[in-house]
Amino acid sequence: MKHILEQLVRQGLDALKDNAYLPADTEVPVHIERTRDKAHGDFACNVAMTLAKAARRAPRDIAQALIDSLPQAAGINKVEIAGPGFINFFLNAAVQYQHIDSILDQTDQYGRSQLGAGKSVQVEFVSANPTGPLHVGHGRGAAYGAAVADLLDAVGFKVHREYYVNDAGRQMDILGTSVWLRYLDLCGEQLTFPSNGYKGDYIWDIAATIHREHGDAFRHPAGVVFSNIPDDESAGGDKEIHIDALIARARELLGEQHYGLIFDSGLDTILDDIRRDLQDFGITYQDWFRERTLTRSGKVERTIERLKASGHTYEKGGALWFRSTDYGDEKDRVIVRDNGLTTYFASDIAYHADKLERGFERVIDIWGADHHGYVPRVKAAMQALGDDASKLDVLLVQFAILYRNGEKAQMSTRSGEFVTLRELREEVGNDAARFFYVMRKSEQHMDFDLDLAKSQSSDNPVYYIQYAHARVCSVMRQMEEKQLQWDRVEGATNYEQLTEQHEQNLISTLGRYPEILETSALNHEPHQLCHYLRDLANHFHTYYNAHTFIVDDAALRNARCNLIQATRQVIHNGLSLLGVSAPETM
Repeated sequence: MKHILEQLVRQGLDALKDNAYLPADTEVPVHIERTRDKAHGDFACNVAMTLAKAARRAPRDIAQALIDSLPQAAGINKVEIAGPGFINFFLNAAVQYQHIDSILDQTDQYGRSQLGAGKSVQVEFVSANPTGPLHVGHGRGAAYGAAVADLLDAVGFKVHREYYVNDAGRQMDILGTSVWLRYLDLCGEQLTFPSNGYKGDYIWDIAATIHREHGDAFRHPAGVVFSNIPDDESAGGDKEIHIDALIARARELLGEQHYGLIFDSGLDTILDDIRRDLQDFGITYQDWFRERTLTRSGKVERTIERLKASGHTYEKGGALWFRSTDYGDEKDRVIVRDNGLTTYFASDIAYHADKLERGFERVIDIWGADHHGYVPRVKAAMQALGDDASKLDVLLVQFAILYRNGEKAQMSTRSGEFVTLRELREEVGNDAARFFYVMRKSEQHMDFDLDLAKSQSSDNPVYYIQYAHARVCSVMRQMEEKQLQWDRVEGATNYEQLTEQHEQNLISTLGRYPEILETSALNHEPHQLCHYLRDLANHFHTYYNAHTFIVDDAALRNARCNLIQATRQVIHNGLSLLGVSAPETM
């Protein structure tokens, strides 16, 4: 109905332009909003006040002229002027009842639209370095990214979900070297493990697999491995120089073939683990894009040449720099180090250029909030390449902080002291995890309350919403047990019996679902859908507690069954977009 009213207002404005009441070049956005107070109608529009300055007329005068010019439309009882110039629309009850039949007719398609008109959108999310299992911090980005993608799909965008695998670069070399050093431990070599190596139990597991399959084939004496290697920070040295020297020694002693085998063993094991975790979390991708394809195809080098040709690079200290300050970045950035190796940033520039070359009309990156400073430099590089940086939207997600028994859990991939996403799912279940992760704005800090997530009470929002769905299913089972048939046609002809305030509140809330879906999708805010579903569940539970559905009056009984079945369907539809199940029994 909101879109219909917007169209009516635009037609009224066109009529005012045609009769010269408004200047012909007048252009103002038309916004229709639901009223908070039913005394002011069902919808309100402030366009008359927006037009006042351009039209040089009083807002109330414009409002009256616009009302007089509105085309006739079924379902509108009256239109009134309120306050300084609001236009309030009052709908008749029949329009509200139509929501019930629309829901029952369209079932799982209700609320979906073609607003996106098939525009192609790539959503890249999670993309955690494959250096360890996903932890609970990654889980929020996973749940948020999946919800954003599904919401965009629901309103008509063609969505491509992608995970960017950082399978090249220094962090992966640290992982591979960490695996090899643990392998040497298992071979019986006595060594001091670097303080900034990866230390989790999963490193031991990967090393043990290599040792079982290859025995001592990659063994080298610890004295040779550490010969002339600068001390670690614990011995007064520089830990970064220490680990880099160990990486170089690993390559030297193992040779590229054996080093590559150990490197790939670590990468593939962890990546398979990440895939399985995300799949079990209900998240799938159309593509797992590997960073190495950019380097092996020459894409990174070609992108660097494009940057050079743009005139926004220079050499300093043996390194190649991108002059990102030309585009508002706080400082210039290195794209090729003094040792000739390209930086992660260079790969990222090439990756974003590749996204646009693949034809995506819009690109959405979902990053941790700690990467906020990275946004301007990526957009700067896109501009320098001549690409349209406005096609890129970066959505930031604060990591969730997990509390167990009132204590904050530590999360560090390097140290191995972290709570994995798998552990969280096993403890609270997929449904609670998926819902809790997205029920607040993504930019807001989040304390994940395990006790609340596991509770079966009205304080637990996901339980409260699912219970509403299960209650409707229970009512319908009771109907069958009483050998009563739900007659939807009879119910539809008796909606006028739904006169209770609880029923009117529920009907009105159901009608808001398509608007909530569009707003949540276009603003990338799944938390709006969460709040709506809790509001809908609250209206249902209040209705359930106040009235009997299985009454002797068949006409009223069937009308109420139509209403609660529509409620069940909308809850099901909304939860599915959030990756949450809608159980029939609880």
